[in-house]
Amino acid sequence: MKKNILLYVLLFFLIIVNGFFLYNYLGKPDVKKEGKDPMSFVIKQLNFDDEQLQEMQFLNKKHHKKMMRINDGVKELKDALFNRLSDIDVDEKVVDSITALIGLKEKELDKEAFYHFRSIQELCNDKQKEKFKSIIKDALHKGREQGDRPAPREGGPDGQRLPHLGGPEGNRLPPPNH
Repeated sequence: MKKNILLYVLLFFLIIVNGFFLYNYLGKPDVKKEGKDPMSFVIKQLNFDDEQLQEMQFLNKKHHKKMMRINDGVKELKDALFNRLSDIDVDEKVVDSITALIGLKEKELDKEAFYHFRSIQELCNDKQKEKFKSIIKDALHKGREQGDRPAPREGGPDGQRLPHLGGPEGNRLPPPNH
């Protein structure tokens, strides 16, 4: 009889814990997604009117389709590249060709993102354009602060220590004079 009571208590406890889990993690999907979507952040910050919102939704759908198509191409090329890992003989020309194609796809991704942001900027009024410019600048520089950079390498390609150039940035070359 005591074993059954212990099982009932344990079963009751597990039901309560599962209910808590379901309520907290699956019961509130809208709350978690809000604020994590970059476009909803941009829309909120720029305070778009209804017409701008409608155009923005159209632009986002179009942009998303293009990005997915390009990303699928990148995945296919990377699969083709890394499927050659177990090949006994690796043809360097094939590897170079595939990586060059991947580079072209990455370029296409960057261009698509650029033109998407440009089309968003064209939706904005002058005040919104300034705010949008600030948002983009912050997004591009986020994570690139001095403290987030990896430490400079101690040696050159052959493992030898590089000579100290005497500048404030150590072994970094000075910027070109224009």
